[in-house]
Amino acid sequence: MKNQAYRMSMLFDFYGDVLTDRQKEFYDLYYNEDLSLGEIAENYGITRQGVRDVIVRAEAVLTELEDKTGLIKRFHTMRAQLEQLREDARHAAELAAREDNEELESFALQVRDAADILLKE
Repeated sequence: MKNQAYRMSMLFDFYGDVLTDRQKEFYDLYYNEDLSLGEIAENYGITRQGVRDVIVRAEAVLTELEDKTGLIKRFHTMRAQLEQLREDARHAAELAAREDNEELESFALQVRDAADILLKE
């Protein structure tokens, strides 16, 4: 279940702006605020089924966008590649230090630092 909640949060973060205001609100309350369908329904004076229908439609829109664009998949791929680049640059800096090559060590550390900055964004 945690995996599903994580996936839904990622979909919302990437594509949530395309949803209607009502879809955004219900989706956020359900997945991010952890309110039940019944609680949302009670707060908005509609049926539990009505809330479920809005959330299911929102999920379908977000899933379809990811299927078409693949942005989240590319995001995870690029993140893994940046982590590998950071690790390789760290290793290169260590090797350069052992060989007493200050220029190569400095360059490797710059690459590592750039990867660190990108990973934090």
